[in-house]
Amino acid sequence: MARLYDSRKRALVTGGAGFLGSHLVDRLLMDGHEVVCVDNLFTGTKRNIDHLRNHERFEFIRHDVTFPLYIEVDEIYNLACPASPVHYQHEPVQTTKTSVIGAINMLGLAKRLHARILQASTSEVYGDPDVHPQTEKYRGHVNLAGPRGCYDEGKRCAETLFYDYKRQHRLSIRVARIFNTYGPNMHPQDGRVVSSFIIQALNNEPITIYGSGSQTRSFCYVDDLVDGLTRLMNLEGDLDGPVNLGNPFEITISELAQLIISLVGSRSRLEFRPLPQDDPRQRCPDITRAEQLLHWSPKVPLKEGLSRTIRYFDNLLSSPNEAKKLIWKVAV
Repeated sequence: MARLYDSRKRALVTGGAGFLGSHLVDRLLMDGHEVVCVDNLFTGTKRNIDHLRNHERFEFIRHDVTFPLYIEVDEIYNLACPASPVHYQHEPVQTTKTSVIGAINMLGLAKRLHARILQASTSEVYGDPDVHPQTEKYRGHVNLAGPRGCYDEGKRCAETLFYDYKRQHRLSIRVARIFNTYGPNMHPQDGRVVSSFIIQALNNEPITIYGSGSQTRSFCYVDDLVDGLTRLMNLEGDLDGPVNLGNPFEITISELAQLIISLVGSRSRLEFRPLPQDDPRQRCPDITRAEQLLHWSPKVPLKEGLSRTIRYFDNLLSSPNEAKKLIWKVAV
């Protein structure tokens, strides 16, 4: 195939062996670009990128973004950071360092290369919100001293760094505030509600619900989220402020559990436990800005996305050797 010099880019994806990063890598390669995947494999896994080992436009570098990286690329997707409470609360100091120092290193690289850079921020910057649904103008309600503060405040500081680099160095930046995302390649022990419920249902174990189950979330299928990220990166012109990416369809945790039990055909029952500190009561994005700027909205219905994710975990659990490879190596 002839090299398309006018359209092919060399993209860097930090955290590229993780759940979201691996799907983004696949999408960029599918679009014809060259991809450099950087990951220290703390929560990411080579299994997510093994199928790309011999791909001529793919390169993997094992590296921690808290250390400088010297490489030549056209654009940078900064996704590196533990994203589930189980993982980031186990290493809170390292989580903050990854968010903040990692952002500084990637922004410095983007500055040197005059490259556009996208920050994978999070809906957690809104904390336990007083505004519902959450718009980009809402400044949040975060407990910086709580167990989730390392992630919430780390991501908030990273956003500040991005805006300051834009103002001070005229850097072309994009900031995506990502809401709950799910799909294949999720870590089976990440503690997130979708993966936990599916694994418990497939094993006919009790479905663990923290709190009353009346708290709400909205879930975006990973393919839709990746489409939003690439649209945001490719948006022409200057852009002020962040963009929410997520699914505005809202569901209670109890309803999600019952839906997964039904889709699996499980004998699981619901088991209620105390609500963890600072767990948000509601989480739902206002995606008006994404609809207007990116002409983007999620397309995959929750039932369809969950069915695809259930098939992934069912195949994983049916192969004990593969499941062992994905077991998180750090005891929590």
